[in-house]
Amino acid sequence: MKKPHAKGGRKTSASDDDDDAIWKYAAATIEPLKRAKGRLHVSERATTDGPKAKTPPKQDNAAKPVALKHGAVKPAPVRPVAPAPRAAPDLSDFDRKHARKIRGGRTEIEARVDLHGLRQSEAHAALRAFLFRCQVRGLRFVLVITGKGKPGSVSDEGYRNPENERGVLKRNVPRWLEEPDVRSIVVSYTTAAIQHGGEGAIYVHLRARHRT
Repeated sequence: MKKPHAKGGRKTSASDDDDDAIWKYAAATIEPLKRAKGRLHVSERATTDGPKAKTPPKQDNAAKPVALKHGAVKPAPVRPVAPAPRAAPDLSDFDRKHARKIRGGRTEIEARVDLHGLRQSEAHAALRAFLFRCQVRGLRFVLVITGKGKPGSVSDEGYRNPENERGVLKRNVPRWLEEPDVRSIVVSYTTAAIQHGGEGAIYVHLRARHRT
């Protein structure tokens, strides 16, 4: 850079030459100021940045199912409870319509058993076998002959034999029909008509097979 001349066109002196040299040296060493970088305002920085991704919430470890470790004790299986056995129903009164039809011959007696002359143990076993066999066959009305009985014979020792006592089967057959397992297949019973044995015989009404 040149230093301007003095006013009036005055000639420069030696001191002026020294000033010019100092000026030129200073001008040559001067460096231009660096341009400051632009600064972003906080509000501008907030608008230019994209929205931050939300961090997923941490899962509670207590909610996770716990797997059984090897050798862990497993719960014992629940065993079904067996239903209680059904009680045998009580015997009913013999239906009057059925009784009239049997006595009048309009309903057929499908089977009969004669216990007359048997000992009590033999008669008991024969009666049970007969009734269960008839029920399996699907029979409904059967006849049991007990006999009216006769006076018991006197033994050599002088006492009466209870096996031959008058009417022992007539008294015991109704009691045997009241036994629970027999009662489960028998509906009712009644004294037979005269033509079928009268007081020495019994009509027995058996349950239908599908109802047992």
